[in-house]
Amino acid sequence: MNYPKAPEMQSFRLSIEPSIHPSTQSWLKRSIDIVGSLVGLLFLALVFIPIVIAIKLDSSGPVFYSQTRCGLSGRTFQLRKFRSMVSDAERLKSMVKNEGSKLLFKNTNDPRITKVGQFLRRTSLDELPQFWNILIGEMSLVGTRPPTLDEVEHYNDRHWKRLEVKPGLTGEWQVNGRSEIKDFEQVVNLDLRYQERWSVRYDLFLVLKTFQVVFARRGAY
Repeated sequence: MNYPKAPEMQSFRLSIEPSIHPSTQSWLKRSIDIVGSLVGLLFLALVFIPIVIAIKLDSSGPVFYSQTRCGLSGRTFQLRKFRSMVSDAERLKSMVKNEGSKLLFKNTNDPRITKVGQFLRRTSLDELPQFWNILIGEMSLVGTRPPTLDEVEHYNDRHWKRLEVKPGLTGEWQVNGRSEIKDFEQVVNLDLRYQERWSVRYDLFLVLKTFQVVFARRGAY
């Protein structure tokens, strides 16, 4: 199948039937997502005020960072995180060296990350607002890495297969060296491997493994 570029995604969704992955039809996976997101939002409520205060005291700007991402079948949605960078991070991006390859932007010591942001990323607390995306069905607890619009504009057919499942809060990329992975094709390989291996049992395995990674403080940078 020849997938379109990002500007054509609206017509793509209306005129072409994408491949259907079994995970998108699983009522059990969706039920686990709902229960898991409710638990996650409860935890978010408990730590919300301390995180907000810490972000505000550390740097000026909004508490949340919002970015348009591509989800299942190329449908766009607003992904929200606690802000971990300076407020004008996007403007400063061109001044930061990209240590990643191709479509993956990575910098080990990105100067745009605030002190509180470093802690939030190391503990993955910056990801907590995404439990709302999961509750309303835009994401799943486990899935593929949600790409940005400018990334999708350069996708080939193989890359587009990543969007045949819902993006996840965690996944193969999260538990297999998330911070160390700097090769975009390696990310694609992990996402496609997840699709091949998927089962509800495998999802639960990846969730448990994610807890191990988080407690070891091997979050993103």
